[in-house]
Amino acid sequence: MTRFRLTVEFDGRPFMGWQRQAHGPSVQQAIEEAVKAITGEEATLHAAGRTDAGVHALAMSAHVDIRRPITPFRLADGLNAKLRPLPVAILEAREVAGDWHARFSCIGRRYVYRIQNRRAPLALDAGRAWRVPVVLHADVMNRAAQILVGRHDFTTFRSVHCQAESPVKTLDRLTVRRFGGLIEIEAAARSFLHHQVRSMVGCLELVGRGKWTERDLKRALQARDRAALGFNAPPDGLYFVEAVYEEDLPSPNSR
Repeated sequence: MTRFRLTVEFDGRPFMGWQRQAHGPSVQQAIEEAVKAITGEEATLHAAGRTDAGVHALAMSAHVDIRRPITPFRLADGLNAKLRPLPVAILEAREVAGDWHARFSCIGRRYVYRIQNRRAPLALDAGRAWRVPVVLHADVMNRAAQILVGRHDFTTFRSVHCQAESPVKTLDRLTVRRFGGLIEIEAAARSFLHHQVRSMVGCLELVGRGKWTERDLKRALQARDRAALGFNAPPDGLYFVEAVYEEDLPSPNSR
């Protein structure tokens, strides 16, 4: 039995999310079916995180156990062939230790949310960004975002369907930057609550358009009540960017 770590890129629009479910297609299901087509084995894929319907990934990490002898190169090539024409790509496959786990070995996760701040409709980014037609002040949003950085009870920014044991999380980084008409919001933490990033983005959008102040955002955080949430941003602009593991970090001797 060999455990393989997969790095997966996908467009979330055709899927009900990452996790296999009964009421629609999922990324997990698509890859598991591709594994079976190649190896003849029923395999279960484990990922660093779960994504909602319509959420994308640039580099989701996952692992799968396979009995049949196969090289990482052949596995990645075979999976990509079987996944066509679905918008899912295996960027890399590599052998890992049998106790390595995509979720439990992960020490950090990073998301980016993309807002196209323009009046014109999205010809190329439809479904891949949130179009906000009114002017947003990214510098004001970034300043307000720092209120959320650190260890907090994020109940206000947590889905009512969230299964996490505790609403307390430590947000390592939350930055808002403008690149012309594109605004990117980057969030980094060890782990996130269900809908946390989208909920934070929705409130920052209210700040950016002048409907909320920094005080309003702080009040919402301190309320620890989902009813205090300003807005939950749509899934279109959300991307799972990176899962961080100890072995991926540079060694002290390399600095």
